[in-house]
Amino acid sequence: MDGADARRLQPNGRKHNVDVVATKNEKSVLVSMKWQESSGTAEQKVPFEVMCLADTLRELRFTAAYLVLGGPGWTLRDWYVSGALRKRLIDVDAVHVMTLETFVARANQGKL
Repeated sequence: MDGADARRLQPNGRKHNVDVVATKNEKSVLVSMKWQESSGTAEQKVPFEVMCLADTLRELRFTAAYLVLGGPGWTLRDWYVSGALRKRLIDVDAVHVMTLETFVARANQGKL
């Protein structure tokens, strides 16, 4: 499956594209990456991205999705990667929010 297969419409009708579709041993995962250099509005987009990824997982046959947060400008990164956001959204259990460092380590270990 390529990235084009992961395109679905957002709730607002626009296309939602993921950054990477990774496949290994018949297991495919979605990866969306967000970089925050300084404080700003990217943090407010995280819940919407989680919802879009969860919708794509429900519609297509992917194992999981990863939202990777990189850069030094996050003020809510610890809160997001703690899993606290999951308590406020429904049907998002297969979407994992993590730091860039954690994602790279898991990918290198084959634990995605």
